[in-house]
Amino acid sequence: MSVAAESAFQILQSAFVVLAAPLLMGWVNMCRAWLQNRSAPSILLPYFTIGKLFHKDAVIAARASPLFRLTPYVLFGCMWLAGGIVPVLAVDLPFAPTADIIALVGVFALARVFSALAAMDIGTSFGGLGARREMLIGFLAEPAMLMTLFTAAFISGSTQLTTIVVSLAHREFAIYPSLAFAAVAFAMVLLAENARIPVDNPTTHLELTMVHEAMILEYSARHLALIEWAAAIKLFAYATIGIALFAPWGIADGGNWAALPVAVGALALKLFLFGAGLALLETLLAKLRLFLVPEFLSGAFLLAVLGMLTHFLVRG
Repeated sequence: MSVAAESAFQILQSAFVVLAAPLLMGWVNMCRAWLQNRSAPSILLPYFTIGKLFHKDAVIAARASPLFRLTPYVLFGCMWLAGGIVPVLAVDLPFAPTADIIALVGVFALARVFSALAAMDIGTSFGGLGARREMLIGFLAEPAMLMTLFTAAFISGSTQLTTIVVSLAHREFAIYPSLAFAAVAFAMVLLAENARIPVDNPTTHLELTMVHEAMILEYSARHLALIEWAAAIKLFAYATIGIALFAPWGIADGGNWAALPVAVGALALKLFLFGAGLALLETLLAKLRLFLVPEFLSGAFLLAVLGMLTHFLVRG
């Protein structure tokens, strides 16, 4: 395929991630409302919320530094970059050789650091509280995330997501015990990194429980819209990373426009099931107390290590 066709595919995928991410968030909210016997909001509500925020005037504290104003744009850019790196619709795209799974974790870590710094920039107690909790969760979640990705990398012999997806998708169907451990660990990390129950509650504003919401209380208007949009893209990116690692079938080759409808249909089906499963999980589980979160993420790290050890034991 020509470079122009692959570049067009890359642009299409990046735009698709940004535009479709709020739809996934709306689907999760709708499923959770159905499971809790509540009237479900519109699946398009995240779009309406973001659009409404963009039309409001921003209120910024007088003590805010340029870092506070810059952070929403950095967050949105990092998540957009992550969405471009992950093979969502196709592999072998122009962005694929530029970054691997370690760089991908680094992009998420960069966004986390900016979020924490901006939360402490104003000097409010809520901001500092949320930043400390967020850094604690990140400190425990990132090693588990890396171990999970390394398990898939050892199976495929590469740390590039594209190579991992191609290797796993074109192998004969087989059950990998190591990937089973890694999948459970990844699901636990996904819940923690995206501020979902049982680690965090995205709808709460209680001082004793909130983490992510505590860091963004001082934001409003377009800045808050970008942060909410970036959170939706992050959830979408994590969902597609999980799909790429543990259910990579149906993805197209870069520049192969004929395979695009199949890739979009397969991704839509997988995200449909992911959203319903996430809503079910959040309905069945209760919010953990904060001092139990390290135990939760330690369990994720242990499962990820077990997955890696299982790979070497089975292979040897």
